[in-house]
Amino acid sequence: MNTSYNDLVQQTFNFPQEDFKVKDNYLQYNDLDVKALIDKYGTPLKLTYLPKIGMQINKAKKMFESAFKKHRYEGKYNYCYCTKSSHFSFIVEEALKHNIHLETSYAYDIDIINKLYEKRKINKDIFVICNGYKQKPYTQRIARLLNTGFKNVIPVLDNKEELKAYKKSVKTPFKLGIRVAAEEEPNFPFYTSRLGMRAKDILEFYVDEIEGYEDKFQLKMLHIFLNKGIKDDVYYWSELNKVINLYCQLKKICPELDSINIGGGFPIKHSLGFEYDYQFMINEIVRNIKVACKRNNVQMPDIFTEFGSYTVGESMAHIYSVIGEKMQNDREIWYMIDSSFITTLPDTWGIGEKFLMLPINKWKDDYQRVTLGGITCDSHDYYDSEEHINEVFLPKLSPEKGAEPLYVGFFHTGAYQDQISGYGGIKHCLIPSPKHIIVERDKNGKLVDWVYAKEQSAQSMLKILGYM
Repeated sequence: MNTSYNDLVQQTFNFPQEDFKVKDNYLQYNDLDVKALIDKYGTPLKLTYLPKIGMQINKAKKMFESAFKKHRYEGKYNYCYCTKSSHFSFIVEEALKHNIHLETSYAYDIDIINKLYEKRKINKDIFVICNGYKQKPYTQRIARLLNTGFKNVIPVLDNKEELKAYKKSVKTPFKLGIRVAAEEEPNFPFYTSRLGMRAKDILEFYVDEIEGYEDKFQLKMLHIFLNKGIKDDVYYWSELNKVINLYCQLKKICPELDSINIGGGFPIKHSLGFEYDYQFMINEIVRNIKVACKRNNVQMPDIFTEFGSYTVGESMAHIYSVIGEKMQNDREIWYMIDSSFITTLPDTWGIGEKFLMLPINKWKDDYQRVTLGGITCDSHDYYDSEEHINEVFLPKLSPEKGAEPLYVGFFHTGAYQDQISGYGGIKHCLIPSPKHIIVERDKNGKLVDWVYAKEQSAQSMLKILGYM
């Protein structure tokens, strides 16, 4: 009878997979020996595998190159990384090794741009796409970049008033983008995105405020962002084609317009059953843009993408130990972990996000249905369902004294979790942020691991709280 956890996975999914396999009864993640890292550093821990970032970037570039070749597309492709997904220097600098550009969301992002330039990680030719609803500190920093020679900084106008700030403070000719307000998907609480300008207002805005000022500023880019990302459904294609058609209309009166920015990125794997045809979607995006441009007899635009989660999401894992088992009634078995979901993976709590969860060890042991519980005193600190099924199954715990504990990994957690939880700050119930381990390749291609941050201390929290 097939009752082991390994049997369950083999019967449910195609396994092993490119980034997950089992060796000697222990899970390997991108060929990393996770158990060896646990033995070295303990749990809980955050693990960042930097080479995955370049793998994702280069995969997307190759797929766009293939689509351009297939459709004989005449524009260029520019890959941008959204810094808001993870602002850490080791993430951004790793991404920059692969000839990409950057997208910003707030004033302090511009300070990061300046630091990267000081460290010679970027030059002044890099595209910096500046998004967001901008307050004065943000527009001032953008203007400073433009005035100091960052010729490819593109402020994307979120509203009509924003242009006034640049007219006053930018002393050199510069390029503009306009964000087109998207209709939200049908199940969203609001009908139209709060961000961007209404499509029907943009032509008039261009004629009134931009046309005739080409010696001072030029409209280069139309930008669209869809919260749900790039998905093969009527909603996505409808919104994308709205922007493509607007581009064609504007291009006829605005020769400087030469780019479409497709915000909202690709999904990432949150289940072993994940299926998504990236190449098909890219082919269709490129084909749709080309067909519309040919029909309207206008030049095909350069295509910009802003991939945040896709770039960095699959590079990180959170590893926990199961420190106890509790039977709370006749059918609820709780596995208690040595950390908190609310503080380390806030998307599981805030929006019900499901991450790819697998045990690190005990793959040959029998399994059972469980609920994972964090150690805060909050009743919402739990994890009880996976993306592909409304349940969680994990190996049974060994009753023998001194037996190896069960280790559980949550994978592809690299986007947004540190930003949302507030890295290094005060956490719910004063649960500390776990230690953070970086794995990268040295100049000789050998894997090396090092501690980026130790587990948060009581003293650091007490200092913030005013006790020290």
